[in-house]
Amino acid sequence: MKFSLHRTVDLFRKKQDAFFISAFLLFVLSLSAKAQQFPSDLWHDGKIVLLEGDTLRGSIKYDLQQDVIQFNSNQQITAYSARKILFFEIFDNSERRYRQFFALPFSSIAGYKAPVFFELLEEGKMTLLSRESIEYRTYNSPYYMGSYTRLVLVYKYFFLDEKGNINEFTGNKNDLLELMNKKSDEVEKYIKANRLKYDDKYDFAKIVAYYNSLFGT
Repeated sequence: MKFSLHRTVDLFRKKQDAFFISAFLLFVLSLSAKAQQFPSDLWHDGKIVLLEGDTLRGSIKYDLQQDVIQFNSNQQITAYSARKILFFEIFDNSERRYRQFFALPFSSIAGYKAPVFFELLEEGKMTLLSRESIEYRTYNSPYYMGSYTRLVLVYKYFFLDEKGNINEFTGNKNDLLELMNKKSDEVEKYIKANRLKYDDKYDFAKIVAYYNSLFGT
Protein backbone atom coordinates (compact mmCIF):
# COMPACT_ATOMS: atom_id res chain seq x y z
CA MET A 1 0.00 0.00 0.00
CA LYS A 2 1.39 3.37 -1.01
CA PHE A 3 1.90 6.03 1.58
CA SER A 4 -0.62 8.87 1.11
CA LEU A 5 -0.03 12.17 2.87
CA HIS A 6 -3.59 13.31 2.17
CA ARG A 7 -5.04 10.09 3.63
CA THR A 8 -2.87 10.41 6.75
CA VAL A 9 -3.95 14.04 7.25
CA ASP A 10 -7.64 13.10 6.83
CA LEU A 11 -7.34 10.33 9.41
CA PHE A 12 -5.61 12.68 11.81
CA ARG A 13 -8.34 15.29 11.38
CA LYS A 14 -11.09 12.71 11.98
CA LYS A 15 -9.41 11.55 15.19
CA GLN A 16 -8.93 15.14 16.26
CA ASP A 17 -12.58 15.97 15.54
CA ALA A 18 -13.70 12.90 17.52
CA PHE A 19 -11.52 14.01 20.44
CA PHE A 20 -12.98 17.51 20.48
CA ILE A 21 -16.55 16.16 20.21
CA SER A 22 -15.93 13.81 23.15
CA ALA A 23 -14.34 16.59 25.21
CA PHE A 24 -17.24 18.91 24.42
CA LEU A 25 -19.83 16.30 25.42
CA LEU A 26 -18.03 15.63 28.70
CA PHE A 27 -17.97 19.38 29.36
CA VAL A 28 -21.71 19.69 28.68
CA LEU A 29 -22.48 16.67 30.90
CA SER A 30 -20.41 18.12 33.75
CA LEU A 31 -22.28 21.45 33.49
CA SER A 32 -25.59 19.61 33.46
CA ALA A 33 -24.65 17.66 36.59
CA LYS A 34 -23.70 20.85 38.41
CA ALA A 35 -26.88 22.64 37.34
CA GLN A 36 -29.18 19.72 38.14
CA GLN A 37 -31.41 20.10 41.15
CA PHE A 38 -33.39 17.37 42.85
CA PRO A 39 -36.59 17.83 44.91
CA SER A 40 -34.60 17.30 48.12
CA ASP A 41 -32.40 20.30 47.20
CA LEU A 42 -35.37 22.68 47.23
CA TRP A 43 -37.56 24.37 49.81
CA HIS A 44 -41.25 23.44 49.55
CA ASP A 45 -44.37 24.96 51.10
CA GLY A 46 -45.91 22.47 53.48
CA LYS A 47 -46.82 21.42 56.98
CA ILE A 48 -45.40 19.18 59.69
CA VAL A 49 -47.30 17.26 62.36
CA LEU A 50 -45.01 16.63 65.32
CA LEU A 51 -45.20 13.50 67.44
CA GLU A 52 -46.60 15.61 70.29
CA GLY A 53 -49.46 16.73 68.03
CA ASP A 54 -48.39 20.28 67.15
CA THR A 55 -48.78 21.37 63.51
CA LEU A 56 -46.19 23.65 61.89
CA ARG A 57 -46.68 25.44 58.57
CA GLY A 58 -43.90 26.96 56.49
CA SER A 59 -41.10 25.97 54.13
CA ILE A 60 -39.70 22.45 54.30
CA LYS A 61 -36.56 20.84 52.91
CA TYR A 62 -36.23 17.08 53.32
CA ASP A 63 -33.35 14.60 53.36
CA LEU A 64 -34.54 11.00 53.24
CA GLN A 65 -31.02 9.64 53.25
CA GLN A 66 -30.42 11.16 56.68
CA ASP A 67 -34.10 11.01 57.74
CA VAL A 68 -34.04 14.68 58.68
CA ILE A 69 -36.17 17.64 57.58
CA GLN A 70 -35.52 21.35 57.93
CA PHE A 71 -38.34 23.75 58.75
CA ASN A 72 -38.08 27.44 57.88
CA SER A 73 -40.47 29.83 59.58
CA ASN A 74 -39.80 33.57 59.49
CA GLN A 75 -36.16 32.91 58.52
CA GLN A 76 -35.62 30.66 61.53
CA ILE A 77 -34.51 27.17 60.48
CA THR A 78 -35.09 24.18 62.76
CA ALA A 79 -34.08 20.60 62.02
CA TYR A 80 -36.24 17.62 63.00
CA SER A 81 -35.33 13.95 62.86
CA ALA A 82 -37.83 11.23 61.98
CA ARG A 83 -38.07 10.47 65.73
CA LYS A 84 -39.80 13.83 66.30
CA ILE A 85 -42.18 13.71 63.31
CA LEU A 86 -45.48 11.91 62.78
CA PHE A 87 -46.17 13.19 59.27
CA PHE A 88 -45.25 15.96 56.83
CA GLU A 89 -46.71 17.15 53.55
CA ILE A 90 -45.23 19.37 50.84
CA PHE A 91 -46.31 20.86 47.55
CA ASP A 92 -43.48 19.87 45.22
CA ASN A 93 -43.16 22.58 42.55
CA SER A 94 -40.77 20.43 40.53
CA GLU A 95 -43.44 17.74 40.19
CA ARG A 96 -46.48 20.03 40.53
CA ARG A 97 -48.17 17.83 43.10
CA TYR A 98 -48.68 17.32 46.83
CA ARG A 99 -46.53 14.65 48.45
CA GLN A 100 -47.07 13.02 51.84
CA PHE A 101 -44.43 11.45 54.08
CA PHE A 102 -44.83 9.40 57.26
CA ALA A 103 -42.27 8.44 59.91
CA LEU A 104 -42.72 4.68 60.31
CA PRO A 105 -40.77 2.10 62.34
CA PHE A 106 -38.49 0.17 60.01
CA SER A 107 -35.90 -2.48 60.74
CA SER A 108 -32.80 -1.33 58.85
CA ILE A 109 -30.61 -3.40 61.20
CA ALA A 110 -31.69 -6.91 62.19
CA GLY A 111 -33.70 -6.80 65.39
CA TYR A 112 -33.70 -3.01 65.69
CA LYS A 113 -36.46 -0.72 64.46
CA ALA A 114 -36.22 3.06 64.17
CA PRO A 115 -38.50 5.72 62.64
CA VAL A 116 -37.77 6.25 58.94
CA PHE A 117 -39.42 8.60 56.44
CA PHE A 118 -41.48 6.96 53.70
CA GLU A 119 -43.46 8.69 50.99
CA LEU A 120 -47.01 7.40 50.72
CA LEU A 121 -47.83 6.66 47.07
CA GLU A 122 -51.00 4.59 47.42
CA GLU A 123 -53.08 3.40 50.36
CA GLY A 124 -55.59 0.55 50.46
CA LYS A 125 -55.68 -3.23 50.28
CA MET A 126 -52.07 -2.85 49.11
CA THR A 127 -50.21 0.17 50.51
CA LEU A 128 -47.26 1.38 48.45
CA LEU A 129 -44.43 3.41 50.00
CA SER A 130 -41.18 4.73 48.58
CA ARG A 131 -37.84 6.15 49.61
CA GLU A 132 -35.48 8.09 47.41
CA SER A 133 -31.75 8.64 47.30
CA ILE A 134 -29.29 10.46 45.06
CA GLU A 135 -26.62 8.16 43.68
CA TYR A 136 -23.87 8.14 41.09
CA ARG A 137 -24.63 5.87 38.13
CA THR A 138 -22.37 4.99 35.21
CA TYR A 139 -23.73 5.02 31.65
CA ASN A 140 -22.30 4.07 28.29
CA SER A 141 -22.19 7.01 25.91
CA PRO A 142 -23.73 6.60 22.43
CA TYR A 143 -21.59 9.48 21.14
CA TYR A 144 -18.06 8.44 22.03
CA MET A 145 -16.08 5.43 23.17
CA GLY A 146 -16.32 5.03 26.91
CA SER A 147 -18.74 5.86 29.70
CA TYR A 148 -19.68 8.75 31.97
CA THR A 149 -20.96 9.08 35.53
CA ARG A 150 -23.73 11.33 36.78
CA LEU A 151 -25.98 11.82 39.77
CA VAL A 152 -29.50 10.42 39.44
CA LEU A 153 -32.58 10.14 41.63
CA VAL A 154 -33.16 6.51 42.63
CA TYR A 155 -36.34 5.10 44.15
CA LYS A 156 -36.86 2.05 46.31
CA TYR A 157 -40.38 0.73 46.87
CA PHE A 158 -41.96 -0.92 49.88
CA PHE A 159 -45.27 -2.53 50.81
CA LEU A 160 -46.95 -1.95 54.17
CA ASP A 161 -49.11 -4.88 55.29
CA GLU A 162 -52.12 -4.87 57.61
CA LYS A 163 -49.93 -5.80 60.58
CA GLY A 164 -47.67 -2.78 60.10
CA ASN A 165 -44.77 -4.71 58.61
CA ILE A 166 -42.82 -2.97 55.85
CA ASN A 167 -41.24 -5.12 53.16
CA GLU A 168 -39.02 -3.89 50.35
CA PHE A 169 -40.20 -4.67 46.81
CA THR A 170 -37.74 -6.78 44.85
CA GLY A 171 -38.27 -4.79 41.65
CA ASN A 172 -39.34 -7.94 39.80
CA LYS A 173 -42.61 -7.71 37.84
CA ASN A 174 -43.42 -11.38 38.42
CA ASP A 175 -43.04 -10.92 42.18
CA LEU A 176 -45.50 -8.02 42.02
CA LEU A 177 -48.07 -10.07 40.11
CA GLU A 178 -47.61 -12.95 42.55
CA LEU A 179 -48.46 -10.60 45.42
CA MET A 180 -51.65 -9.67 43.58
CA ASN A 181 -52.62 -13.33 43.44
CA LYS A 182 -56.03 -13.88 41.78
CA LYS A 183 -56.18 -10.30 40.50
CA SER A 184 -52.87 -10.56 38.65
CA ASP A 185 -54.41 -11.28 35.22
CA GLU A 186 -56.67 -8.23 35.41
CA VAL A 187 -53.80 -6.06 36.60
CA GLU A 188 -51.48 -7.28 33.85
CA LYS A 189 -54.10 -6.42 31.21
CA TYR A 190 -54.43 -2.94 32.76
CA ILE A 191 -50.64 -2.45 32.66
CA LYS A 192 -50.46 -3.42 28.98
CA ALA A 193 -53.53 -1.42 27.94
CA ASN A 194 -52.17 1.76 29.55
CA ARG A 195 -48.51 1.08 28.74
CA LEU A 196 -47.50 1.50 32.37
CA LYS A 197 -44.07 0.77 33.75
CA TYR A 198 -43.80 -0.72 37.21
CA ASP A 199 -40.32 0.83 37.61
CA ASP A 200 -41.76 4.35 37.11
CA LYS A 201 -42.82 5.92 40.40
CA TYR A 202 -46.23 7.26 39.42
CA ASP A 203 -47.02 4.45 36.99
CA PHE A 204 -46.37 2.03 39.82
CA ALA A 205 -48.79 4.00 42.03
CA LYS A 206 -51.46 3.76 39.27
CA ILE A 207 -50.97 -0.01 39.05
CA VAL A 208 -51.43 -0.44 42.81
CA ALA A 209 -54.40 1.96 42.81
CA TYR A 210 -56.08 -0.13 40.10
CA TYR A 211 -55.43 -3.32 42.07
CA ASN A 212 -57.00 -1.74 45.16
CA SER A 213 -60.02 -0.60 43.12
CA LEU A 214 -60.80 -4.23 42.25
CA PHE A 215 -61.84 -4.79 45.88
CA GLY A 216 -64.39 -1.97 45.91
CA THR A 217 -64.87 0.31 48.90
